[in-house]
Amino acid sequence: MTVVQNDVEQRLRDKEAIRAVDPLELAQKRPEWSASRPMTAVQKIMTLVVFAILIGAACLSPLLTAQGLIALCTVYYVILTFYKFIVIRASVSPTAIVRFSPEDIKAQEPREWPIFTILIPMYKEPEVIKQMLAALKAMDYPDDKKDVQFLLEADDTLTLDAARKLDLPPSFHVREIPDSFPRTKPKACNIGLHLARGKYLVIYDAEDLPEKDQLKKAVMAFEAVPENVACIQSRLNYYNPFQNILTRWFTAEYSAWFDLQLPGLAALNAVIPLGGTSNHFKTDILQRLMGWDAYNVTEDCDLGVRLGRAGYATRMLETTTWEEACSSLPFWIKQRTRWIKGYIQTWFVHMRNPFKLFRDLGAVNFFHYHMLIGGVIFSALANPIFWTMALIWVIFRPEGISQLFPGPIFAMGAGCLFLGNIVFTYVHIVGSCKRQRDSLMWWSLLTPIYWMMMSYSGWRAFIQFFRAPFVWEKTQHGLNKKN
Repeated sequence: MTVVQNDVEQRLRDKEAIRAVDPLELAQKRPEWSASRPMTAVQKIMTLVVFAILIGAACLSPLLTAQGLIALCTVYYVILTFYKFIVIRASVSPTAIVRFSPEDIKAQEPREWPIFTILIPMYKEPEVIKQMLAALKAMDYPDDKKDVQFLLEADDTLTLDAARKLDLPPSFHVREIPDSFPRTKPKACNIGLHLARGKYLVIYDAEDLPEKDQLKKAVMAFEAVPENVACIQSRLNYYNPFQNILTRWFTAEYSAWFDLQLPGLAALNAVIPLGGTSNHFKTDILQRLMGWDAYNVTEDCDLGVRLGRAGYATRMLETTTWEEACSSLPFWIKQRTRWIKGYIQTWFVHMRNPFKLFRDLGAVNFFHYHMLIGGVIFSALANPIFWTMALIWVIFRPEGISQLFPGPIFAMGAGCLFLGNIVFTYVHIVGSCKRQRDSLMWWSLLTPIYWMMMSYSGWRAFIQFFRAPFVWEKTQHGLNKKN
């Protein structure tokens, strides 16, 4: 039998196997866990009731209503600021991150390493597939133990052609994902999950460059941590931080998030919103949880919450996957819109039954949930409103605005405006220093401009949540090579 005939037969077998998979299993078997319905009827009614009450109160007593809303927002800001302090402080704990030295890895040899499934969802990215293949081949892990699946959409002929021209090792496979709704990354990953052969499973994005010993470190981490740890999250950072001012801000943000805040959350045993890549799972647990929600456009965040609700934990691993920071403002806005929209989806899904969420997570993690998921949404939407009021008051000093901030609220608001912003900027500076990229510190002083861009994306996400909840605005990769 010729090589061509073997290839054709393998593709037919793959198509048969893929057709047998239901990538929407979670939405169909546990619809209460899925964003397939963005809001339940009860949530819609409650939202309308709250708006009706606010409108009625504003008509009866506009000043008191405005003061009450501003007081609530200000108190939340204060709590959120102190919460950030606590999380960053926890990041220095010895339990914040799992570490292994090269000597630790060497001491493991010789040993039998388990099969590790690697999922690479790609769409219209023929320009980076060679880079991805080279990175996977270079990883220090036995080739016959790498179960690699390139998950490519059936209508993406450019990437499919590029993939099929590559000289792939026997354990590397190209999976052709049938065209169906919704067109999302998690739907493709669910197909890969059902076909996974590995004891462990990891997702890499198309442009990722994981450190060579990451898979071995992940295996060792699972063997070292408690049994209830179902996910080991690697740290993410960027290999093009100095391409332009946007990539500088983005890199400082990622350094603060993955090197400070997520380790701090791990040390606090908090529920963790996962990163979209380089999260390593126990395959059997992920399959029992029915994988990712194909309707959630920030499926990693949602999965992190579902892991916590099911009684599983996530730990951080001292290893880095290098990604490409988005260097194009239009693409960055689309990417950030998708992320925040996914946070909104996640918040509404898990708040369908707040009492059950409280029981599943416990009081402390219930608090973490509203600080983490709710905090991202609240900050993005509320910041421009308060910035505008502060700017108007500084320039024009109108009496109306000063009346909205009675004594204690004004003191807390001023503290949030100045101390809070300084704290959040300082976190970015510390994150940059921790990554030994000291030159980014000066750019971090301009992060308020970056936050304005986030707020624009946040309001765009809020509108999209109601108008186009399942639209997946894809991030364009390979832009660093075009400059």
